[in-house]
Amino acid sequence: MSLFQPGAYMVDAPFDEMTSAGNGCRPAYNLVKAWLDTLDPEILKQRSHEAELLFRRIGITFAVYGQAEAEERIIPFDVVPRVLTIGEWQRLSEGLTQRVRALNAFLADIYGQAEILKAGIVPSDLVYQNPYFRPEMIGLKVPRSIYVPISGIDIVRVDSETFYVLEDNARTPSGVSYMLENREVMMRLFPDLFSEHRIAPVENYPDELLQTLRSLAPPTTRGEPTVVLLSPGQFNSAYYEHTFLADRLGIELVEGRDLFVRDNTVFMRTTQGPKRVDVIYRRLDDEFLDPLAFRPDSVLGVPGLMAAYRAGNVTLANAVGTGVADDKAIYTYMPEIVRFYLGQEPILKNVPTWRCREPDHLAYVLDHLEELVVKEVSGSGGYGMLVGPKADKEQIETFREKLKAKPDDFIAQPTLALSTCPTFVGEGIAPRHVDLRPFVLSGADQVRIVPGGLTRVALREGSLVVNSSQGGGTKDTWVLDDPTGADAPPGTPSGPAEVSSVQSQTQTGPSGQSQSQSQGQS
Repeated sequence: MSLFQPGAYMVDAPFDEMTSAGNGCRPAYNLVKAWLDTLDPEILKQRSHEAELLFRRIGITFAVYGQAEAEERIIPFDVVPRVLTIGEWQRLSEGLTQRVRALNAFLADIYGQAEILKAGIVPSDLVYQNPYFRPEMIGLKVPRSIYVPISGIDIVRVDSETFYVLEDNARTPSGVSYMLENREVMMRLFPDLFSEHRIAPVENYPDELLQTLRSLAPPTTRGEPTVVLLSPGQFNSAYYEHTFLADRLGIELVEGRDLFVRDNTVFMRTTQGPKRVDVIYRRLDDEFLDPLAFRPDSVLGVPGLMAAYRAGNVTLANAVGTGVADDKAIYTYMPEIVRFYLGQEPILKNVPTWRCREPDHLAYVLDHLEELVVKEVSGSGGYGMLVGPKADKEQIETFREKLKAKPDDFIAQPTLALSTCPTFVGEGIAPRHVDLRPFVLSGADQVRIVPGGLTRVALREGSLVVNSSQGGGTKDTWVLDDPTGADAPPGTPSGPAEVSSVQSQTQTGPSGQSQSQSQGQS
């Protein structure tokens, strides 16, 4: 009995990463396809159930704010892996490295000389009126001008050659724990499948992250830097990830009450007495970091933390004020940002985007709402948006009025035919839309990217929304460490250590619209 649902793979369907025009198999998926062809559906169903039990036992949950009945959820895990070739991954890595270098240069500039604003490349109001812009950061030097040590860049694919950047997550990108746990669960459930593939490892991510954080310790650090992870606490939706990462990095998981500032220096309370803290990997939003600098009612932060930060005695990762780079209106200028700071053409393209703040763009969007995806520029999680082809007349008219009232708050994009991957949906294998969030680490001297990232999958048939808060799931992402598959360039290295991470020198220098969807970040 075949696992593949009858009629699921049609010739006129969106690009599927396993098939070739619906009537073959792309080389990277040959062994996975052969495995699925011979596998009893009941075995796959049993393994899916075992995966869910493992995740529950481990405690991998997330919360959805405002939904009391769903305080603790397990993100659905699909046991069919997503496969990329090393050639595809190398092209992605080059583009990701370039983009993150440009993002760091942009943030250093807008809090410094603001040359890109003076040049009229990016409108000043988009920066200075952005809710995430922090005037407190103007003139403040951060180590090596690395504002975004940890970024998650959301990627979507539309055909065999074309990847688009959907979003830049530069504040506190989440999901890396699922990338690591997905791999561990897959290796436990399907050891025979791993024995047949040469898959680049991801388990070195915690070591890479710790090395990145230590490399950005302030100049006043004495000896080995002390790194801590600052969490809002157990009621935060990503608290599992906070505990997971602190454990894997071998660092202390702290809350605001565990830290204090004396003489513009941050200390951690320990049983042996105060211990100086040099680097804080913070998973706490800007406005809650320091009640003396931001929200005075915050009980989650550390009074005086910004004073220590300004004095150069502690590093915050990511830096305060990086949320400007998350803004979807700023996103539309990323090609120009890459050209201005790096003097290069962008390797990874943006999705074509209409800026509703511009009258001609707004007019087009209002005339084509049924065809477009409309998003709030500061929205996330797949909320606050319209998917025109899936919306009814009432939803479209509601958004029409929102656009007319506050056009500056929205952008619009075409409804892309996102790529699909084979997914086990309970009764068999069928294609489901996916995106990819690689995690990029920018240290003092190099950029590191572990091969793969977090693949999110829209489990509902036809859905483009992959966010876990709206019913999406995740997959293990394999980068085949084997140049025999298609897309591998001549001379591609084949040893696991050689592709465990991409490293490049982090340099920035001056140099000058474009018109993307898994729709939203988690």
